[in-house]
This record gives sequence, structure tokens and C-alpha cells, in this order.
Amino acid sequence: MYSVIALRLLGYDLQHPVMREGLASLDRFAVWREDGARMIEACQSPVWDTCLATIALVDAGLPVDHPQLVRAADWMLGEEIVRPGDWAVKRPQLPPGGWAFEFHNDNYPDIDDTAEVALALRRVRHHDPDRVDHAVGRAVRWNLGMQSRNGGWGAFDVDNTSPFPNRLPFCDFGEVIDPPSADVTAHVVEMLAAEGLAHDPRTRRGIDWLLAEQEPDGSWFGRWGVNYVYGTGSVVPALTAAGLPGSHPAIRRAVAWLEKVQNDDGGWGEDLRSYKYVKEWSGRGASTASQTGWALMALLAAGSGSRRPWNAACGGWPRPSGRTAPGTSRTSPAPASPGTSPSTTTCTARCSRSPRSAATCTATRSSGRRSPGPGGPTPTAGSRCPRPR
Repeated sequence: MYSVIALRLLGYDLQHPVMREGLASLDRFAVWREDGARMIEACQSPVWDTCLATIALVDAGLPVDHPQLVRAADWMLGEEIVRPGDWAVKRPQLPPGGWAFEFHNDNYPDIDDTAEVALALRRVRHHDPDRVDHAVGRAVRWNLGMQSRNGGWGAFDVDNTSPFPNRLPFCDFGEVIDPPSADVTAHVVEMLAAEGLAHDPRTRRGIDWLLAEQEPDGSWFGRWGVNYVYGTGSVVPALTAAGLPGSHPAIRRAVAWLEKVQNDDGGWGEDLRSYKYVKEWSGRGASTASQTGWALMALLAAGSGSRRPWNAACGGWPRPSGRTAPGTSRTSPAPASPGTSPSTTTCTARCSRSPRSAATCTATRSSGRRSPGPGGPTPTAGSRCPRPR
């Protein structure tokens, strides 16, 4: 999009072949709403969707050698990136071995997708187990090599934490750096634990970083999802996979927070205004399938002693009276940020894996990828997006 704008400003006619192809590509990434509005997907997410679908199907009981799962594993194996990308600037000696978010983005494999693909491949009984072992081994090596100094993991880079780029005049739409985040770190820790590395010093550093990042109310902020429900749903399963007991104080605080913010209909949701108005909106919003799924993942991993919250979400368990209706806050909400509407639950397009996506992305899919920060378009509460700072 920015290339098309730049070329137009340089005087290129709209009928120029390059301009025509650029505009046509925007249409191919467009999602048209019933009211005529057009939203542009910055990219598409086949790797992320496939690995999460594989994990979900196996966990739901599909046989691990089911032909569809083997086909999915074959496709994921074929998408591995085995050449250096921009990440090699800081890790020139690190051998490659990761996956990108999109169909073709070899310069930017990301740590998050790589961890989840490794988890997915290990769930499938593949006809070539050596191929799987080698691919997962490369993924483990690459992810370990991409750990930041503080013990956490960012999405694309190592120690990408300088605040200076955020001050550039054209970066007024949100954060453009890639600091470690709780959700990405959690997925790496979960993958390392599954690979028998729960007690590796690098994994323990990641766990220590996660424990230090817990919010005072018991939640975690997830940079690539909205927001505190997503972060908490990522971290709790990782901590328990790495050996922390469900009785650990950090896990009990997380469970208590999830129980507190459950909606009266049994689900969970989070309004995008939690980016700015944390106290009023964290964990609060109309229930969505993705947010409810994230909350249930945490509660099930924690072995929640309270049956009501997650059984209500699974259908039909009694609920106490006196809880707020779905989509309403438990306190009077702060005014919405300029350009937003209180009704922020209808968009369906997806946004970019780029750290710049806080302004350029426009919505989500129900499986839960990014959304914009304050000042950008307002997608559903089930989306994923970096936190503007």
C-alpha cells in the first residue's frame, strides 16, 4: 500500500502496469462488509492457522495418523525456512530453521510460529519421523538462539528494545520495535518443555521472565493478541507444561483473575479499549469464541479447583446472578479514544505480523490474530496485535 502511494506521489499514472498490479493486489486482500466497507488484510496467516488447527484436532481426539493431519504436517515441513533472514544481523552464526506467519516471507521467520509448528509436528504420527525430528531440532536450536538478554523472546528479533525508533515522525501509529512479550515467550517455553528442555537454564530464564511480567491483578499482557485474556491464556499452559504446579501462587492469581472477568453468558471477551484503559477494560468485553478458548486453555492447564467458570463456558452449568451482561464493563468505562466506537466487535479482516501493525491492521479472524491499537480501526475482541507504547 505504501509503495503504491509513494509511486503515485512520484507521478506514476494509475494505468501504469506496476500501479495496476499493486491496486489489484489490494483488492485480492480485501474483505468486503455488508455495509459496503472494505477492509484490507495486510497479510494472510496459513502457517499459524495450520499449526493451531493441527494441535486442536489432535487434542480433540482425531487420530494422530489421520491422513488430513499427515497432509498438514507435510505442508508445514515444506514451509520451513532454511536460509538466513534479517534476524541474522544480530545472530550471524546461528543456523536457520524457522517458520513465517505467511505463505512467503523468508526474510522474517518468527519465533512464535516456529514454536507452535514444532508443537504441532510432534503431535502427528508422520511417515518420515526422521524428517520431523530434524525440522523440530532446527526449530529448537533457532528459537534458543533468538532469546533476548532479559530471558524473554520477541517475535522476530533479539534485543530489539530501543525506544528511539518509536520517536520517528512517521511512527506515530504505535510501537515499531520488537521487545520480548509474554505470549511469544510462553509459546517458546511450552515448546521447549515438550522437547524435554524444561530444566534447561535458558528455559528457566524464560520462566523467570514470565513470572516477573505478571500484572498485579494476576493476568499477563499478550502483545500479539487482545490482550490480557490472550496473554494469560498463553502463559498459564506454558508454566504448567514446564513443571510449575497448579498451586503455584502465580497460577492461582491468574485463575482468580479469569474467574473474576468471566461474562454472565459463560464466555470471555476483551474490548480493544484495554490497550489504553487497562483498569476499565482488561478482560472485559462481549464474549468471543477465541477469547473464551484462551481462558479455558489456562483454566484447564491450571486444574482450576472452581468448576463453575469453565464448565459454564462449555455449556449449561449454573451461573450466579449479579454478573454484568456480555459486552458491558463492571465499572463505568472511560471514554473511547478518538476515532473509535463503543461497538468494536464486528470486523472480520486480519492484520499484519509486522511490529507496525498497530496502525495498519484492520481486524481479526475468530482463531485470534492481531488488531490495531488506539487510533486505528476497531476489530473484534478476538484479534491479535502488538501493544502500542
